[in-house]
Amino acid sequence: MKHPFISAVLLFFVFTRLAAQDTAQHIVDGRVNSAVQQQKPYVILISADGFRYDFADKYHAANLLRLRRQGVCANYMQPSYPSLTFPNHYTIVTGLYPAHHGLVDNSFYDEQKHASYSMSKKEIVRDSSWYGGTPLWVLAEEQQMLSASFYWVGSEAAMHGVKPTYCYYYNEAIDIDTRINIVKNWLQLPEEKRPHLITFYLPQVDHAAHKYGTDAKETGDSVLFVDNAVAKLTETLQELKLPINYIFLSDHGMTDVDVNNTIPLPQVIDTSKFIIPGYADALMHLYAKDKTAIQPTYEKLKATAKDYDVYLATALPAKWHYSKADDKYNRIGDIILVPHLPKVFNISNRKITPGKHGFDPALKDMRATFYAWGPMFKPHKKIKGFENVHVYPLVANMLGLTYTEQIDGDINVLGGILKQ
Repeated sequence: MKHPFISAVLLFFVFTRLAAQDTAQHIVDGRVNSAVQQQKPYVILISADGFRYDFADKYHAANLLRLRRQGVCANYMQPSYPSLTFPNHYTIVTGLYPAHHGLVDNSFYDEQKHASYSMSKKEIVRDSSWYGGTPLWVLAEEQQMLSASFYWVGSEAAMHGVKPTYCYYYNEAIDIDTRINIVKNWLQLPEEKRPHLITFYLPQVDHAAHKYGTDAKETGDSVLFVDNAVAKLTETLQELKLPINYIFLSDHGMTDVDVNNTIPLPQVIDTSKFIIPGYADALMHLYAKDKTAIQPTYEKLKATAKDYDVYLATALPAKWHYSKADDKYNRIGDIILVPHLPKVFNISNRKITPGKHGFDPALKDMRATFYAWGPMFKPHKKIKGFENVHVYPLVANMLGLTYTEQIDGDINVLGGILKQ
C-alpha cells in the first residue's frame, strides 16, 4: 500500500509539471480568409511520430487500413537525412532537405551564432532565426488563407514574422478528445475565420517505441491509440460536411539497437579542440574550435574506427544531401561519425533505450508512412515509395497556394494521386 504522504507528493509534482505547460490557444487577431480562399478545400496534415511504414499492418490498425484503402497508400515515405524528428517535420512543411532549411539535427551548433540549437530549449525553438524556408502555414497566411496548428516543429516561431492564426504550443497535458473537439470548433467558425490548413501531431508511437522497442506490446498499444484517434477525428468532422482532405504520415521509422554494447566517445578525439552536442546516438557531429585540428583528428579516427564510419563534412554520401556543399547555414559538423547498426553511440554513459532512429533513410526500418484520403484524392490508389520533400508541393497545389522560393520537392512526384 502506498503511503498517503508519498502519494500526495507525487500528485503535487504531476500537477505542478502539467501546470507549467502552456495549454492556452494562441490566436493572432485581425486575420480573415480572403473571399477567394474561403472557396478552397481543407487539408488536415496528421503526423504520428515514429509510425514506421509497416506499423499499421504489423499491429492491425483497422481504421487506418480502412482509410488508406479508400484513398492513397504509399509503399513508404523516405525521410531525409538524418532521420530525426525535428529535421524531418520541418522538411515536410518546407519541401527542403535539412541542410537547406537549417535544422540539421535535433541538437546542433551554429558557429556564426556561437550558440547551440536544442529541441528541449523552448526559447531556442521559438526563435525564428534558426529556421529557413517558408512553412506551409506561412505560405497560406501570406496569401490570406488562415491556418491552425495543434503542434508541429516550427509552428511556435514566427517565420517571416508569421505564425499560424490558431496555434497551441507543444504540451502533453491536453487529452486527445479535447484536441479533436478543438479542431471541430475551428472548422465550425464563420468562413472568414475558418482555417483551411491544419497540422495535427501525435507523439505516442515514438515515445513507446523508443522506450520499449519496436516489437513490444506497449508499442502496439500506441499504434492502436493513434488508429483510434484518427478514426475519432474523421468521424467527428464528418458531420460538418466539409470538403476535408486528410494526409496521415510520419517523420521517420524506428529500429531496435544493442543497448548493452554501445560505442563510447572515441579516445582519439581531443575534447578541448571540438564542440560535441551532448545528445548523440545515431550520428555525432564534431565542430572544430581550431580548423587545423580537423584533418589530423579525421585521420586518427579513420585509422582506429570500429563499428562506425567517419566522414569529413566535405565528403558525406551525396544521396543524403548533407555535405558541406549543401550546408546553407554552416551547421553540419566538420567531422561526422555514423555508427553501424545495431550499435549506437553513448558518449555520456546514460541508459540507452532500445528503439532508435536517425540512421540512413535508405534503411528499411527508417521508412515512414504516407496515407491520404478525401475528396481530392484518387480512391484505391497504391504508389511506390517517395522522399518526404514532395509533400510540400502536394499540399500547396491542393490549396491553390503559389510559391516562388526554390524547394527540393517536385509536384510531379505526387501530383498524380489527385483527381483531375
